[in-house]
Amino acid sequence: MPTLPDPDAPPSIAQRFRGFLPVVVDVETAGFDARRHALLEIAAVIIRMNADGRLVPGQRLACHVLPFIGAELDPRALAFNKIDPEHPFRDAVSERDALRQVLNPVRKAVGSQGCTRAILVGHNAHFDLGFLKAAVERTGYKRDPFHAFSVFDTVTLAGLAYGQTVLAKAAQAAGLGWDDAEAHSAIYDADKTAALFCGIVNRWGELADPPGG
Repeated sequence: MPTLPDPDAPPSIAQRFRGFLPVVVDVETAGFDARRHALLEIAAVIIRMNADGRLVPGQRLACHVLPFIGAELDPRALAFNKIDPEHPFRDAVSERDALRQVLNPVRKAVGSQGCTRAILVGHNAHFDLGFLKAAVERTGYKRDPFHAFSVFDTVTLAGLAYGQTVLAKAAQAAGLGWDDAEAHSAIYDADKTAALFCGIVNRWGELADPPGG
C-alpha cells in the first residue's frame, strides 16, 4: 500500500513547490549581454521553511567576480552599479571559483531539503538566470542545480501583490525599507528580493487559509 503523508510531520518546502527549492539570485554585471559582458558580482539567498510553514530567508552567499578573459565592460553599466572591476580591495575570484562558492552550497541544500532542483528567484529573473547559465557554460561547471528555464520572478509577484514592479518601490510597499546607498550590490538586492518573495508567498498562504477556515 502507498505510504500516506504523516499529518504530524513538519511542513516541507519540497512539497510546497513540487520538489523545487527556491533560491534568490542577484547578479551585478558590466552590461546586458550575458555572453559578451562581464559578471562582476553574484549573490544568493537560500529560502527555507520554518516549523510554522512560513518561508524565511536562509543561508546567504556572495562573492565578487573577476571579468572573464575577453569580457566587455560597458562604462554605462559600471556608472550605474558603481563597481570598479580593478579596485584593489574587491577581493574578487574567478568565475569558476565564484560558481563553486555559490552553487555547491545550493546543491547541498537541494539534497538536504528533499528537493530535486533549485529554482531561481529573481527580480527580472531571466536576466540573472542568463548570466548564471553563461558563466556555467564558460567554465564547464558540472551539476548546475538550477532548473534550465523555470523561474519565480518577483517583478510579476510584486505587481500582483503591491502594484509595483521596481524592486525599490516594491520593497517599500511591502514595508521592507530601502537604502539607495546600498542598492545595486548583489547581496543587498538579493536580501531585499528574498524578503519580498517570502513576504508575498506567506501573505498568500494567510489569504488562502484564513484562521478558523
